[in-house]
Amino acid sequence: MAHTLSAKKRIRQNTARRALNRWRKRRIHDAVRDFEEKLHGKDVGAAEQAFVRVSSLYDKVAGKRTIHRNKAARRKSRLAKRLNAFKSAGA
Repeated sequence: MAHTLSAKKRIRQNTARRALNRWRKRRIHDAVRDFEEKLHGKDVGAAEQAFVRVSSLYDKVAGKRTIHRNKAARRKSRLAKRLNAFKSAGA
């Protein structure tokens, strides 16, 4: 248990930041799931729009330092690879 005022404040800050970070990561998770559903639904246009939304979210979350920018870039790259494979298979 924290005794000093600064330690108590640090606990409050950590709790608030953890909640915000979890919310940001949950938004990414939901957006990626939506993208995958569009991919499995064989809808190219909707999948492309979902990919743009996911990419934007990854950039925003990496900009806030919730996740590392290289991790965001790696995951965006993998999703783009899947989208391009899906488009080339359909063509």
